[in-house]
Amino acid sequence: MEKTVVLCDTNILIEFYKNNQKIVAALRDIGAENIAISAVTAGELLFGALNKKEVQTIKRDIEHLILMHINDLISEKYIELMLQYSKSHGLAIPDALIAATALVNNVSLYTLNRKDFIFIAGLTLYN
Repeated sequence: MEKTVVLCDTNILIEFYKNNQKIVAALRDIGAENIAISAVTAGELLFGALNKKEVQTIKRDIEHLILMHINDLISEKYIELMLQYSKSHGLAIPDALIAATALVNNVSLYTLNRKDFIFIAGLTLYN
């Protein structure tokens, strides 16, 4: 059975770095070659690094993942999501960009914060 690409939210990678065994097992099941992150997640991880050594570790790890860049289609979807959900559901900017990335690339989103995304029409959440 061919596995499909899964976009991971920032919290998934944070839990991976904390060696959360449930997350490690899920990522192993997805397969390293099928793990994607948004450029937003890459930026959030780098911003949250505690020191230069962590920055280098994150940078090295990002190179082994599918990095989904923000493009015109994602920008348009992001604005659409903000118009639709920012006031009614409190959709935050980074979450909207990550959700737009998943929607435009037609991939599932793996997140621990399902409540932040569950209301978005057409978005498939992993697990």
